[in-house]
Amino acid sequence: MLFLTIISLISLAAWMYLALGHGKFWSPLLPNSAQNPANLPTLDIIVPARNEADALPRSLPSLLNQDYSGQWRVILVDDHSEDGTRETAKQIAADMGKSDRLEVVEAPDLSQGWSGKVAAMNAGVARSSADLILFTDADISHSPSHASQLVAEAQSKSLDLTSRMVMLRCETFAERLLIPAFVFFFAMLYPFRRANDPTSKTAAAAGGVMLVRRTILNKIGGMECIKSALIDDCSLAKAIKTAGGHIQLTLTNDAESLRPYPHINDVWQMVARTAYTQLRYSPLLLVGTVIGMAILFLAPPVVFLFASSGTAVLLSLFAYIAMTAVYAPTVKFYGLTWPCALSLPVAAFIYIAATIDSAKRYYQRKGGQWKGRIGAA
Repeated sequence: MLFLTIISLISLAAWMYLALGHGKFWSPLLPNSAQNPANLPTLDIIVPARNEADALPRSLPSLLNQDYSGQWRVILVDDHSEDGTRETAKQIAADMGKSDRLEVVEAPDLSQGWSGKVAAMNAGVARSSADLILFTDADISHSPSHASQLVAEAQSKSLDLTSRMVMLRCETFAERLLIPAFVFFFAMLYPFRRANDPTSKTAAAAGGVMLVRRTILNKIGGMECIKSALIDDCSLAKAIKTAGGHIQLTLTNDAESLRPYPHINDVWQMVARTAYTQLRYSPLLLVGTVIGMAILFLAPPVVFLFASSGTAVLLSLFAYIAMTAVYAPTVKFYGLTWPCALSLPVAAFIYIAATIDSAKRYYQRKGGQWKGRIGAA
């Protein structure tokens, strides 16, 4: 059973590297508090929305109730919704007595080469002349001080892109199994501390909260520079960092996603939509990713349970312990107990399968959808 011993050794070595030499990705990074600047820049909050009438009664009031002391407004871009999103948004603002804070615009027909969400974001930018633009999703609820915190942080640190990964729902069995793992995998792929390091080539953002400085947006050529991107957040972060901009990505408790994932299939669909895009549509990268994840996440429990070699069993046990220890801080951040970290191999297996499905959809021309809308070719 030399093969299993070698696989176990590779897995253990990989986990040792991830624990000690991969940008401390496993430790949740939260923003530091910052003082409000003396001169407050103007702010526009842009919300691309497609068929979000159900989410808006919970999310839009949180935006209209922001306590930001500078000049600000919300621009909601209705992307050809069929459920009364536009009317719902206007009614909510009217009921709150804050119609003056909200502008609802209609996204234009999708132009050639543009992905749906980026086109909607661009329509909002076209209506904005503010110093800072906060992109957020229609299914996210914000604390009243969130915009103020973001602006204070951006101004105090001279950030061109300030992004925060919102708290995702973690209530159902599927969410508890898969959501912390999703955040863990994202941080492993894009270590936050490396993304925030100006000397590192790593660039990343979380699309739910992205505060962008107008000057850097103009410098990179506006949203057109990422017009075809399906992973718009990381693409925007890369464009900004490549242009010499300073970026920061952290986790946050001040914004939470309202989007439920009650079943495993709901998370599966989220991953399958863009996983193969992340692999640049490369069959070789797909094979390498599947093999790598299998060795990293699946080999330790499988070898431990079924190997007959004492050395292989011992190495795989150490690898499993290291995996669980590295994953535990993320599990704890989501309010779960540490034994839940033992489930990471199960979550990894599901994500591997969803990634393979993402590639299958690409070759069947079913990938790259946003709210059921596929980017124009």
